[in-house]
Amino acid sequence: MTRKQKKILIRIICAVLLLVTAFTVNGGVASLVLFLAAYLVIGYDILIKAVRGIASFQPFDENFLMAVATVGALCLGENAEAAAVMLFYQIGELFQSIALGKSRRSIGALMDLRPDSANVPDGNGGYTAVSPEDVGVGDTVIVLPGERIPLDGVVILGDSAVNTSALTGESVPRSVRAGHAVQSGCVNMTGVIHVRVTKPYGESTASKILDLVENASARKSRSERFITKFARYYTPAVCVAAVALAVFPPLLGIVFHGTGAWSTWIYRGLSFLVISCPCALVISIPLTFFAGIGGAGREGILVKGANYLEALAGVECVVLDKTGTLTEGVFRVTEVYSECLESAELIEYAALAESGSVHPIAKSLRAAAPDGLNGRVENIRETAGKGVCATVNGKSVSVGNAALMAELGIKVTAHGGGTEVFVSVDGVLGGSIVISDVLKPNAAKAVKAMKKAGVRRVAVLTGDGEAAARAVADTVGVDSVKWGLLPDGKVAALEELMDGGKGRTAFAGDGINDAPVIRRADVGIAMGGLGSDAAIEAADVVIMDDDPARIARAILIAKKCMSIVYQNIIFAIGIKLGCMLLGAVGIADMWYAIFADVGVMVLAVLNAVRAMKIKEK
Repeated sequence: MTRKQKKILIRIICAVLLLVTAFTVNGGVASLVLFLAAYLVIGYDILIKAVRGIASFQPFDENFLMAVATVGALCLGENAEAAAVMLFYQIGELFQSIALGKSRRSIGALMDLRPDSANVPDGNGGYTAVSPEDVGVGDTVIVLPGERIPLDGVVILGDSAVNTSALTGESVPRSVRAGHAVQSGCVNMTGVIHVRVTKPYGESTASKILDLVENASARKSRSERFITKFARYYTPAVCVAAVALAVFPPLLGIVFHGTGAWSTWIYRGLSFLVISCPCALVISIPLTFFAGIGGAGREGILVKGANYLEALAGVECVVLDKTGTLTEGVFRVTEVYSECLESAELIEYAALAESGSVHPIAKSLRAAAPDGLNGRVENIRETAGKGVCATVNGKSVSVGNAALMAELGIKVTAHGGGTEVFVSVDGVLGGSIVISDVLKPNAAKAVKAMKKAGVRRVAVLTGDGEAAARAVADTVGVDSVKWGLLPDGKVAALEELMDGGKGRTAFAGDGINDAPVIRRADVGIAMGGLGSDAAIEAADVVIMDDDPARIARAILIAKKCMSIVYQNIIFAIGIKLGCMLLGAVGIADMWYAIFADVGVMVLAVLNAVRAMKIKEK
């Protein structure tokens, strides 16, 4: 508990003891003094806030309603009810404060991402601790076991296991070694690693996450804006209604019966005020969104505002980019078709011929070749868009596409499934090698999870060729796929899908070319692990570990959050309207009013906290 919560708890305990003593005293002045003491102990701050509200010409809030109702009850001699209303109201406020604190701690735990210092080599074999803000791009930092990685970078020395759970929600540590990218905020677990910084402190992953979290509460949902507007008109309206209830029936009684029963109707008007207090709505709805954002953040899903969480709940069509979203974004040799050469020999010839190229295909071939590849390569001739010819160990080797083989008079048969590279040795086709982007392990599972979460249609838009696009689409089981799209073509294709559906459309991507489409979608989702800064900046939701299955998880969290919001709105308004009606006709007294105000608020707050935890399906 915080110091403020402990103070309220002490006041509650003191007020309870005073009330119990007052009830045991058999009436008289002593009982009155004890009731008044309990009332002031538990309610003095409410009275002070009410007076301040009146002084600032903004009286219509819950403090004003509580103050007027309880002071009126004291004037009517209902001392026990007045003290009890204040007591239970403060108990409800304590519940709300604890629940909000729990939700804030869920989000506030992300603040631990921010490292206090970075270890910079001092040139004498040691290191000096400096502020991460003083470390520049290209500098080296040393990260010891147990420390948080202070800035984004690439490991240049050492190997270790890194705990990424704070960023991604993934509990299994990730192994890193030289050449692997690491993100700030992750915890280095086992070995010492040297990291070359690739981004300044202000653009690091940890800083961006904190900025997203800190700004999320400023973006209110449609439901929150409705509640704010509702309370602005609702509170003055019920005050007028309470005055009318307390004044007009007695006046009519005097006119028609000669007596007004003022105390009875004033008591009903005061009960009406307590019942009408909008605390349950004003507190529980923002708390639900806050809890939902916090719960999503714990699972590596950063939602930039309550409005985006609300939009995400209505998504019925999810459109996915292929490379980097459904696939790893790394080209590898996936198939080898041998003709007159063995697979290993085929790859070796191709890798040697491509040894001087920086093309991604050449890099993939060299990566697939055995370690220690060695051979004499001469007369390298590269033909743009077709391939490479070279002399390898005295033999004429050609590596390229079908067009290059046609020039050489070699007939080939394409197998498809990716980018196919043909290899000929001394004019004879040795075989072909298929290079393709590898699917993420759970890509197909992610699409099924989206359907299970209520998504009616899943589509893929990609700039890749037809063969690669169809291969991925067929494997993961999407409803439609379009290929060969430039960024403007992706936007046009997305708009066609948006026009064809009744619900909202989400687009998930990771590249700079995806930023316009992410911005155009009803809900833009960026893959934050490998995604470009432009995509992350344009997105409404960021998936920190690049796992497409998190998209379905985000939708489930949003749906549960909105379900709780609607439950609280219907429950709070329904109970209050019913009790207000009962209070107006004299059936519900001040004790019913306590339940209608404090009881409903506590139940609504406890319901809101459920948004922090979504069960796996």
